[in-house]
Amino acid sequence: MKIDFKIEYYTQWGESVWVSLSQGSKPAIRIPLSTIDGKDWTGSTELSEVTDELITYRYYIERDGHETRIEVATMPHTIFPQKGKTAYEQHDWWSEPHRVAGVAIPVFSLRSEESQGVGDFGDLMKLVQWAEQAGMGAIQILPINDTTISHTWTDSYPYNIISVYALHPMYLSLQKLEPLADAKAMKQYEKERKRVNALPQIDYEAVNNLKRNYMRQKYEEDGAKVMRTNGFKSFCKKNEEWLQPYAAFSYLRDQYATSEFAKWPEYSRYDSTEVAKLIKREKHEIYYHYFIQYNLHLQLLEVGNYARRKGIILKGDIPIGISTNSVEAWAEPQYFNMSGQTGAPPDFFSEDGQNWGFPTYNWDVMERDGYRWWIHRMRKMAEYFSAYRIDHILGFCRIWEIPVPYKSGLMGHFAPALPMTEEEIARYGVPFYEDMYLQDAKDPTRYHIKIGAKQEAAYKQMDESSRHAFDHMYHEFFYCRHNQFWYVEAMKKLPALTRSTQMIACGEDLGMIPECMSWVMNNLEILSLEIQSMPKAPGLEFGILNDNPVLSVCTISSHDTPTLRGWWEEDPQRSQRYYNKSLGLAGDAPEKASGQLCETIIRQHLECPSALCILTLQDWLAINEQLRYPDAAAERINVPANSRHYWRYRMHLTLESLQLNRDFTERVKKLILQSQRIMHH
Repeated sequence: MKIDFKIEYYTQWGESVWVSLSQGSKPAIRIPLSTIDGKDWTGSTELSEVTDELITYRYYIERDGHETRIEVATMPHTIFPQKGKTAYEQHDWWSEPHRVAGVAIPVFSLRSEESQGVGDFGDLMKLVQWAEQAGMGAIQILPINDTTISHTWTDSYPYNIISVYALHPMYLSLQKLEPLADAKAMKQYEKERKRVNALPQIDYEAVNNLKRNYMRQKYEEDGAKVMRTNGFKSFCKKNEEWLQPYAAFSYLRDQYATSEFAKWPEYSRYDSTEVAKLIKREKHEIYYHYFIQYNLHLQLLEVGNYARRKGIILKGDIPIGISTNSVEAWAEPQYFNMSGQTGAPPDFFSEDGQNWGFPTYNWDVMERDGYRWWIHRMRKMAEYFSAYRIDHILGFCRIWEIPVPYKSGLMGHFAPALPMTEEEIARYGVPFYEDMYLQDAKDPTRYHIKIGAKQEAAYKQMDESSRHAFDHMYHEFFYCRHNQFWYVEAMKKLPALTRSTQMIACGEDLGMIPECMSWVMNNLEILSLEIQSMPKAPGLEFGILNDNPVLSVCTISSHDTPTLRGWWEEDPQRSQRYYNKSLGLAGDAPEKASGQLCETIIRQHLECPSALCILTLQDWLAINEQLRYPDAAAERINVPANSRHYWRYRMHLTLESLQLNRDFTERVKKLILQSQRIMHH
């Protein structure tokens, strides 16, 4: 397959134009273009194998062998290969990000007439269709990786993943498969499906049991036939590197009734030769997991390609961590530090900090093989998604690490870091009290200041000048000392990720943000996250929407916060200040946010400069008092301060009823068009 490229671009002296091209999950290739007149740049490439996998590409500028500018198209250029066509001519303009609107909702929260008690990839297709009707150009979801650890409701936490590749079996739409041959079992399934689908929230255990039993029977009926197909064989061959350990892990987890692989009587240490023998010996049982993943892949790929054809960005989510009891921790332990736990210092979400319990990364080991682990992960995502959210992007500068025996986020420190010696502390004029510091694990002569040091008795007993000196040192340590160091750290890691595919990179940069984070994101053209109620500028209670950078995602609420209506009702005094200052409205703020008030707030967000304005489905529905759910608090998805939260929110309407509600859909479309946010075509 031959592709010719042509683009008009006026370069400066010493610059050249290149193309970065990706197909499926293959490595990106770089193609140099040339010019005769200094205006039109042309070039071509031959792709050896003709496949039906779509091709995405972006233009970028190089100077002295370094990338100096990349096209930040809100959607990369896309070629949809056609049967029998072997040559493509691409005449392009350099793309600038244009403003689009979108909707955010976890897949599990979707509801349709056909779903089985939880949202699935069939429902996601219906959401894409509704988004197109409403003039939206983006859909954002939460992670969809497998999280099956104990087969109980605690597995509902979508960020505690057991594989960075495998998709969660509950997202398989059983309605899109052929019915079971066993009529009696089919009747029983349909009865249970209707029961769980009528529930207001997800019954995680009932839903997963229902799907597991159905798929087990489907596998016994059709598995052998499917496994003989070229599609299945090609999927297994292409994904063998992760499928083998994942399928073996899933089998052993169920066999030994625990995902704590250290407790398994056999195979507790991963050995690829022994695992290959196990797969051969228990092929029928283990290939069940291949069968599930193949069907999930087909369904998600269909949605991803449909969204691309409609010009809608499907935006995935990359969790910062992996579960301690995961395939990766078992099969690739060299990449992880099991004696550290990932979390966050005290912030908007939790005054005691957070402990997510994930192991931290051994970045030195990852660097040695050029961040291969991350690059492969990104390429797999690019098969389905046009954009991605990097969960807790601050973790690429530094992570909040809590040593294993401790549970509280207050006992953590940043890693990597530049801990201080006693001499350095003395130079600040601060007396040394051990209670206010954490000893460094690698060098016991160095100390990290405790994030909660000012709550310690020793601090309260200091005289005023010592306290003043300590406050100065505390500020220097947490906000100044590491800036250049962390910038270098992030610039070692993130370019490998962002340049490995053509997806748009978006960072979740909330919390205790180091100054260097904005340097990194601007340099790599990663979109920031802007939430008006969590402004980044110091001294502001509410952000100024017109100050949002173009390269940003703007939203009102997220899965970790109350919805717009929930936020309004939570603190009436704060809502009053917002009503008078940000909205510029006089008088008393209403106790509850009316549909009209929600629409005013949404309109202001849509009109801001951010390239992407992605609002939760709950916030879109808030503009219509007949459609929205009466209890605003029940629409919240997660409470970060509660580590044992049950993730079970489901939209109360069906997607079919949403598609049929022309008035609401047209109202949303009108708001989007009035703000000059348009879809791609």
